[in-house]
Amino acid sequence: MTRSAVALVGTTASGKSSLAMSVATRATDIELVCVDSMTVYRGMDTATAKPSRAARAAVPHHLLDLVDPTAEFTVRDFQVAAREARADIARRGRRALLVGGTGLYLRAVVDDLDIPARYPEVAEALERDASRPGGVEALHARLAVLDPLAASRTTDSNRRRIVRALEVTLGSGRPFSSYGPGLGVYAPTDVALVGLPFVAEEVDRRIESRFARWVEQGLVEEVRGLAARPGGLSRTARQALGYKELLAHVEGGVPLEACVAEAVRRTRAFARRQWSWFRRDPRIRWVRDDEDVEEVLACALDAVRVAGRTGGAAPVRDW
Repeated sequence: MTRSAVALVGTTASGKSSLAMSVATRATDIELVCVDSMTVYRGMDTATAKPSRAARAAVPHHLLDLVDPTAEFTVRDFQVAAREARADIARRGRRALLVGGTGLYLRAVVDDLDIPARYPEVAEALERDASRPGGVEALHARLAVLDPLAASRTTDSNRRRIVRALEVTLGSGRPFSSYGPGLGVYAPTDVALVGLPFVAEEVDRRIESRFARWVEQGLVEEVRGLAARPGGLSRTARQALGYKELLAHVEGGVPLEACVAEAVRRTRAFARRQWSWFRRDPRIRWVRDDEDVEEVLACALDAVRVAGRTGGAAPVRDW
């Protein structure tokens, strides 16, 4: 299979961005595609660990600062933007290195998922039904009639998945299961996946130290400015780690120290969820302790370059 791009994956604070920059600056044709659900928002710079202006001047970055934080930006929106960015990079004869830790967004890009639209009014009505006694079980029974396959893929207590499946089935007029086999299936992809293993102690230490650094660099002032903007922050933007917790300080008067501690705790838990997500993907080539991580990543990128130059299929290498 010819490789069209490389994706570097790993948890938050795993060192993905610095590694990608190191490899990209040694080449002349690599452009970085940031696969992150929150760096798309303008003005949310510090706690998203958004690349600096210097980094962006040194190496082209894509999918940063796409919308104002007042806007809702869905995984479907991101998929469209990523598709356009990759096509642009390819047209100019350059190589794309995808970098990020938002698992669903990465799968949307790597696997070109068929993502159903949102139907807010339908979802709102379903949420009301789910809130009634026995409501979730009743909705699951309803789903079993309308889309038996989707119902079989979840339990009768998984409110979020049941509501979403019914939202799509009712809103689109086609079964939710018709949009694909689900995230548990890992089909062949033309994107080479390189992973940085999760080292809990190191990641925990980095998370704590960088939150302290971000506060010193003005994170509180950044959050205060975002909250004061006309329109404030969208529902999605308000959920960003670091911002959600510090909004409790800015808007609710919760002591800063407690908010930072909660942000650290939640970010550490998030890193473990990321690791659980990524480790299920058998296509990811995890870098071993005895390997030079930059060399492994550069080797994966070499396969993309060879395919581009020859116009034919480059061998899939066990890099």
